[in-house]
Amino acid sequence: MTKRERYTAFIEYFSVHQPEVETELFYTNPYELLVAVILSAQCTDKRVNMVTPRIFEKYPTAYTLSFASVDEIFELIKSISYPNNKAKHLAGMARMLVQDFDSVVPASVDDLQKLPGVGRKTANVIASVIYDKPTMAVDTHVYRVSKRLGLVTSSAKTPLAVENELVKNIAQKYMPKAHHWLILHGRYTCLARTPKCGECGITGFCKFFEKSTKTTN
Repeated sequence: MTKRERYTAFIEYFSVHQPEVETELFYTNPYELLVAVILSAQCTDKRVNMVTPRIFEKYPTAYTLSFASVDEIFELIKSISYPNNKAKHLAGMARMLVQDFDSVVPASVDDLQKLPGVGRKTANVIASVIYDKPTMAVDTHVYRVSKRLGLVTSSAKTPLAVENELVKNIAQKYMPKAHHWLILHGRYTCLARTPKCGECGITGFCKFFEKSTKTTN
């Protein structure tokens, strides 16, 4: 199967089986999603969703959060991974968002990356989810699944290299959904250590499955 055929099969399968897909982070506006995504780095969405309601109740806007001290934020997020750094990031992000962007979460990936705690992955998530831009956020799930499926070449050694290949080969109209398809498939089926190949519906075009089947035969 060619690489192009794999992309076609990938889009066709998930368009049928997961036509409506979205982030599992809870949010009601761009500010809330930005806070949630910053907190989600190296942390589960489930844990983030347990913490954010308290933050949004006390600091419902970037303006109110901009007055919070790092220690105050830390107390609300201390059950999250790396709470010290993330508390600093949230405090700095809120102040910059208010001062430099009039409290409006920017749509530009470049502008988003100016905010403390916002790297390329986070910026791509915001641009995709909030502004429906054809960006591809590459986390560990996207990196792993895209390689296992054979959507990206083995020479793509960095998240940026994987992002570039995916963006090049997936039509813009599918990009926001494709991002979630890859994440959710990696989160629930194509697990890092013990992939659930027996429960997977896309083994027919999965390069990892092809290789593992040949190895065991």
